[in-house]
Parts: sequence; structure tokens; C-alpha cells
Amino acid sequence: MEYKRLGDYIREVNVRNKDLKVTNLLGVSISKEFMPSIANTIGTDMSAYKIVQRGQFAYGPVTSRNGDKVSIALLDGYDDAIISQAYTVFEVIDLEELLPEYLMMWFRRPEFDRYARFHSHGSAREIFDWDELCDVMLPIPSITRQREIVSEYETLTNRIRLNNQMIQHLEATAQILYRKTFVDAIDKEHLPEGWRIGTLGEVVESYSKTHIFNKKELIFLNTSDVLDGKILLHEYSIVENMPGQAKKEIANGDILFSEIRPANKRYAIVREEHPEDFVVSTKLMVLRIKDNSYSNLKVYFYLTLPDVLSDLQKQADGASGTFPQITFDGNLRNREIIIGDKDTEDEWGRYLSVHFNNIWIREHENSKLTELQSLLLAKMGQLKQS
Repeated sequence: MEYKRLGDYIREVNVRNKDLKVTNLLGVSISKEFMPSIANTIGTDMSAYKIVQRGQFAYGPVTSRNGDKVSIALLDGYDDAIISQAYTVFEVIDLEELLPEYLMMWFRRPEFDRYARFHSHGSAREIFDWDELCDVMLPIPSITRQREIVSEYETLTNRIRLNNQMIQHLEATAQILYRKTFVDAIDKEHLPEGWRIGTLGEVVESYSKTHIFNKKELIFLNTSDVLDGKILLHEYSIVENMPGQAKKEIANGDILFSEIRPANKRYAIVREEHPEDFVVSTKLMVLRIKDNSYSNLKVYFYLTLPDVLSDLQKQADGASGTFPQITFDGNLRNREIIIGDKDTEDEWGRYLSVHFNNIWIREHENSKLTELQSLLLAKMGQLKQS
């Protein structure tokens, strides 16, 4: 298919908020979404801000501070909003020739980000300006074909969104049940028969056995490689090139929990086909259940409760050192937990097994759906006229 010049299909829009009617202030993220602005606007003249309406785009031309991503987004979640004058607002000229949703798919392609960074220029800061954006070449099939492509992509997006909503519902329900069982209905001075106040140190140990480097390549996990229950990195690296903090071995069922800034949610349960191929940083605690009478899922669930993370973050902020940091001995070993009778603990173990399996199934599906989205974006560069 012949590629077309984007500038023949879009035009810049420069409408200012002169009458101050629009108050919804947004920014554009490097994940290519509009988001509520966190800028301090006290005393700012909001009449100079630009208005962006549903179906219009905004992008930040400065690319040097965004890594490999261009901040560009299509407004579809609001009727209108205002954004900083630093952004460029534009729209599609003829919706019967080019769908905004199709164009946004093109902007989501990694190839577009690489193109924009390559064509950015400037000394103090690099800019991908309006003229450069207009010179972008892309395939523009018939409007019917565009609608089909957008529909395919949005079907995947909606399924991912539904899965995420279900995951949030599962997490909220589990937290409510936990609080009802182990917090609200419990008087620590008069615990039910068979219940007691224990400590995390009774249940888990901080496992720190040094990995036996008997392979040339392993997967090194740093604190940045785990996030909110997920292990993000699965790429092998040469062992001799790994940093000195690559020390600990892990096994399935271990809980990885970062010592640095607990509120950043750098934690996960190990569930890997070959856990022996992983070596983790000394800044990641490896928490291992001491015996099978207690559920590792309950420890993981407890440590990742919002109240617990908030409390651990406060302790980290109050610690001396370069980073807000906690340790097992200083912050976890003697932390009190309520241990129920055997029937209660067994019941909770079974419930959490089902709970996390439901979450992991949906996360796995989302991973596959995201791969399909990426494949669909990649195929846009090989479109044929239809």
C-alpha cells in the first residue's frame, strides 16, 4: 500500500480557555493516555491554557525527557479538557478519510516512537515539532478497513479492561473478607479459642542462600523487575556481567518483597517453570514459609494490604540511609499477625488459593491479549488496500 503524508489529513487546533468555562485540567502520559494533571496551578492564568475536545489529539513535542516514548493521546474519556500551552492540539480534517482511533493505533506502535526520537532535534532539549509530525508517512486504507482494524483492537482493549475490573473487584472483596475475619471482629484481649497473636518471624524466614552459579546465563531480578505481583523480566544475561548484588537463589512459592520504598509495590510470588534460572538482588527480600501449616498466600496477601504497605512505608521513611528502606529483622520479623485456629487458617488458605488463581488466570489472559494487540499494531505497517 502507498504510504500517505499525515499532514494532509490533520490540522493544528489552538483554542484558548479565555472564558474559563473548561476546568478539567489534564496532562498526557508516556503511556499515551490523558491523565489528571498534578501540576501546581495556584495563581496560574488558566485562560491561556489550550482546550482539547473529544476526538482531538494532544502531544508534547519535547522528547528528550521521555526516554523512548512520545507523549501523545486521543481524548475519548471526556467531552473536553484543558491542557498546558506546552502541548500541541490537533484533529483529523475529514473523518470519512481517517479515523482518529486508527491514527491513535499508529501512534501506539513502537516504530512510531523510534521514528519520532530519531527525527527529534535541538541542543538543550530535543523536539519533535509539528512539521516533523506532519511529515510522518503511514498507510491509510479505506475507511471500511480502518473501522474493521479499530474494532479488532478495541475488542481486545475492552476484554483487558474487563479483566482489570474483575481483578480489582476480587482484590477489594478479599480485603473486605480479611478485615471482617481478622481485624474488625477480633478483640486482641479476648481472642476466640485456638487463636493467638503471633509474629511474621514465626511463619516466614528471610531466605538468603547464595545462588550456585553453575550456568553461563541466568535471569537477574532487581527491585525494578517485580511489580504488584508480577515478575517483569525473563531475559537471560551473562553471569559474569551481573552486578555484585546478584546473590540470592529462589524457589516457587517464595515471596519477593523489595526493601526499598514498600509503597511502590515491588513484590511478587514466584511461580516460574524454572525458578533455578533466576538470581535476585540483595535488595529483594526472599520470604519463605517455614512449614506447610501456614499459607504463603496469606503472608503475601497480608504484606500487600494497603494499610500494611502504608505502615511499612512510614517506617522506611523514618529509617536512616540513602533510600527509604526496611529490613526483615528491623521491620518484619517481630510484626504482629493474628493466627486463627486450624480450621480458620485452612479455610483461608483454600479461599486465597481460588482467589489468586482467578487473578492469575485473568493476568495471563491479559498478557496474551496484549501480545495480540502488539501483533495487530505491527501488521499495520504491512496493510494492503481494500
